[in-house]
Amino acid sequence: MHANSEKPKIVYLTAGAGGMFCGSCMHDNSLSRSLAKTGWDIQLIPTYTPIRTDELNASVDQVFFGGINVFLQQKIPFFRWLPASLDRFLDNPKLIRRVTAKAMDTDAKTLGKLAVSMLKGVDGNQRKEVRRICQWLEKNPPRLMVFSNILIGGCIEEIKTQLGLPIVVTLQGDDVFLDSLQEPFRSQALARIAEIGKHVDAFIVHSGSYRDYISKYLKLDAEKFYVTPLGLELEDFQQFRRLQQRTSKNELSIGYLARLAPEKGLHYLVDAFIALKKDPRFELLRLRIAGWLGPQDKEYAESLFAKLDDAGLGSQYEYIGAIEREEKLEFLRSLDLFSVPTEFLEPKGLYALEAMAAGVPVIAPDHGAFPELANSTGGIRLFAARDVESLTQCIANLANDKTLRSQLGQRGQAGVFEHRNATVMARITGDVLVEVLEKQSEIEIDA
Repeated sequence: MHANSEKPKIVYLTAGAGGMFCGSCMHDNSLSRSLAKTGWDIQLIPTYTPIRTDELNASVDQVFFGGINVFLQQKIPFFRWLPASLDRFLDNPKLIRRVTAKAMDTDAKTLGKLAVSMLKGVDGNQRKEVRRICQWLEKNPPRLMVFSNILIGGCIEEIKTQLGLPIVVTLQGDDVFLDSLQEPFRSQALARIAEIGKHVDAFIVHSGSYRDYISKYLKLDAEKFYVTPLGLELEDFQQFRRLQQRTSKNELSIGYLARLAPEKGLHYLVDAFIALKKDPRFELLRLRIAGWLGPQDKEYAESLFAKLDDAGLGSQYEYIGAIEREEKLEFLRSLDLFSVPTEFLEPKGLYALEAMAAGVPVIAPDHGAFPELANSTGGIRLFAARDVESLTQCIANLANDKTLRSQLGQRGQAGVFEHRNATVMARITGDVLVEVLEKQSEIEIDA
């Protein structure tokens, strides 16, 4: 069987994150678009909320497990028995967008009961939502389903029972959410995931190190895991390839583009920046920060801004907030260095690929997906993870060496365009899907 000839239908469930730009949403959107271009018949279906992406949105204007409905069914038993007409009203994407336009509390510390209930599937408070998606799938069944993460996989067992569909789950940082859950909810969630995992045909991850880590963490069968490369749609980045050299300017800028959250490690970069600014050689160094700031992380971010101000660096840094596509490209164009020094084991590193695609050298911790990204692109300089002194020295070395910055930027850009583009991602992911479908066909023949 070949994807381009048979064009099997796929339903891809992705998890919206309210009004936030979400790396997983952006990955799912880009992958779906690229799979469609290579011949797959694919529907990208949001769960919880409509997705927000800075590229052309490929998702359908429909939401399953709508965030409003899911929350009300958890809190108020009456809503578990509402007629379908009222469910449709609460799941209306326009209504969900309005409610979640500014901010949505996705803090795992407050969502433990809800997360466990969702993972229980038909035994949870959202059983009506499980039945709804099964009924929808029965009307026009796909050949295969892909889930953006295991946390929305409470319905997998019921889908398997009723439709027998092969299931693929992408793991993109589920452990970060789970580690934030309070007990007993964390242990309950992990136990449910181990059970659900038995019904999953394949897991997709984007690095071998994350495969080794997450398979043990979730107690999943490592033989079901496939490593596929993370990739970018690069049309907008072609402009950076035409630039022979970066614009000369008086300032030297290091940038951060990610959620302002402790796990993303902005505090390491702030401490390194403060240390560097004590040295007169780095008088022209500036820190530019961009990214989503959720209500649960406001105190964290404000403490870092206050720390910079107290160090007398109020005019040496700026926070420009969450940025749209054109703003992102302009932001990257302004940078000489880029770093998101994550605390956790980054499973993807989409922002690092974007910086390299723009020709910006990246400084990243030597854990998670970054060492493999460094090997495949040549545009990343690694430092000892969670070590401010190591990060500081790495920034200093590159800030003092324009030639090395240029070499890293050129190598990284070439590596992304050759090895980490969306076409390569779709082709290799498509091969995994074909293998899963072929195994399913063999099972059906044997039966």
